[in-house]
Amino acid sequence: MIKQSRIEMADAVFRILQAGPLLTIQDSGRPHLMRYGVPKSGPMDRSSHAIANAALGNDQHAPCVEISMGGLTLECVSGEITVAVAGGGFRVDVGDHRVGSWNVLTVKKGQILSIKPALWGCWTYLAFAGALKADDWLGSAATHAQSGHGGGKLSANQTIAVGSAEIRSNREGEIPFPVWARARHTVRVVLGPQDRYFDEPTINALLKDRFKLTDAYDRMGVRLRGPELIPKEALSIPSEAILRGSIQVSGDGKATILLADHQTTGGYPKIATVISTDIDGFCQLRPHDEVKFLKILAEEAVFIMRRQSHAFELYMNSLISTTKRH
Repeated sequence: MIKQSRIEMADAVFRILQAGPLLTIQDSGRPHLMRYGVPKSGPMDRSSHAIANAALGNDQHAPCVEISMGGLTLECVSGEITVAVAGGGFRVDVGDHRVGSWNVLTVKKGQILSIKPALWGCWTYLAFAGALKADDWLGSAATHAQSGHGGGKLSANQTIAVGSAEIRSNREGEIPFPVWARARHTVRVVLGPQDRYFDEPTINALLKDRFKLTDAYDRMGVRLRGPELIPKEALSIPSEAILRGSIQVSGDGKATILLADHQTTGGYPKIATVISTDIDGFCQLRPHDEVKFLKILAEEAVFIMRRQSHAFELYMNSLISTTKRH
């Protein structure tokens, strides 16, 4: 027998008791503005962000709270609301009830909601059954972490308010976990656009050796520890457009993978680019985790992207159809 949802149109308000670093509000990002020097921002793990929203019946682009390994603890000081948590393998506590992430549950006034890192993963997403009240910048609530523009960075003693909060009891329970949402220790790359500036042994080192993520890790990118990737000669490359997933090599031969808040242009050589479908899984690696790069051709990347987009669409349709019972 299907449980009926109880719908209440009141605000829910949370007080932040504890907030880790890089805690921000993120919608799906700020598109079409990189040409003007404005980063897209948005979630580090784009698929998990969309899934957390879809599990509640929200628009998949709606704002969520992005939580880093520092975790988040909230007290519900007003109202009652259903929430969803999806992303890394975090631990979720509501009062005396403990579940893993990839769950939908309801939080009531007076309860403490705690989301902490557990076995794996670096980022997770808290979505609300209602309208998260957040500032808008250039048409988006996505937060650019360095400037704070957008929905904003969150810290202890702040409040989070959700308008038109709803109880969606028919959506409560585990969210089906797709295998491709796991952290990726092997990511596929397409060489270039400046691989010509590196000799064959250096390219081989990129592809054959393992790298470790360092603690130099934020929403702009993560620096890697591994073999030096020294260009063949001193370079003077005009600044050019940069993409999420670019593997940029600095003057000391160290590689950095650029992520959600990456700058829009840069002049360091980019030896390779992580394909779009592998970026979410890469972002779920933690500092000191190992990663290996697997070379593929650009044509293969297009095929993989189309196949993964189709699989994601089927998953999302299945998720919506099994939970949309209003």
